[in-house]
Amino acid sequence: MSLSTAAFIFQACYGPQDFGADVLIEGLVKSKKTGEPIKGIKVSVADNPQYQLTDEDGSFSFYTEIADTCKIMFADIDSDQNGAFVNKDTILTNLTHQIYLNILLAEK
Repeated sequence: MSLSTAAFIFQACYGPQDFGADVLIEGLVKSKKTGEPIKGIKVSVADNPQYQLTDEDGSFSFYTEIADTCKIMFADIDSDQNGAFVNKDTILTNLTHQIYLNILLAEK
């Protein structure tokens, strides 16, 4: 596969990437009750179809556009995999180029 083909496929899947005006949002999602990391939590930005699932360590990392405010949503979409957790939204303000979040989710 040529470099231009790979770039086209990446852009088709993820949209155009302009990391100059973006913010890196990363963090860790844990159980409020046990403190253990939670795998499989859907992390997304409001009004944006892209999302990421937390990994085995409860970690996530993605880029989004810098804005005045940004609503990050945490949703348990597979309670069979990790138990049942209450969804949580976090509003970010004064965005810089990198933000780290520690999120604790309560069990249902």
